[in-house]
Amino acid sequence: MDLPTLEVSQTPKEKFREYLASGPRPQRFTRQHADMVDYIFSKHNHFAADQLIDEIRQEGLRISRATVYRTLKKLVDAGLLRELEIGQVKYYEHDYGYPQHEHLVCQKCHKMIEFQYPGLDAMIREVCRQHQFQMDGHSFVIRGLCADCNRSRMMKRRLDLV
Repeated sequence: MDLPTLEVSQTPKEKFREYLASGPRPQRFTRQHADMVDYIFSKHNHFAADQLIDEIRQEGLRISRATVYRTLKKLVDAGLLRELEIGQVKYYEHDYGYPQHEHLVCQKCHKMIEFQYPGLDAMIREVCRQHQFQMDGHSFVIRGLCADCNRSRMMKRRLDLV
């Protein structure tokens, strides 16, 4: 499912620059920050930090591993990226400009399928209301096997019976 993009008032670069300048200790918006934001928001995918580092290096960008990790944390704090913990690995995805959505994660091929289900959002809001809980976000991940991996598993079982 392709998620619709939401209209936003600033580009990701403008929003990140504003975030860095507005903190209790204003920070500079560096060329490395700009390069990372441009690269990350040039495509919509889920990625781990090490995967991003490899891709950035393949593109010829010179950004240190430490800068990538620090900048990813800042991008999450700024509301531009969302962090998903899947097992031992943290994945990142666009949060700014995309609607709230959930994930199905295949435990065999690691494919991530995004989905929206209005009934789920309503249920979460109702549970929060009942407990007078002020929610500031959530992450819902369903683990299992995708259709392709499940199909190959079923085919293998049938062959075992022969």
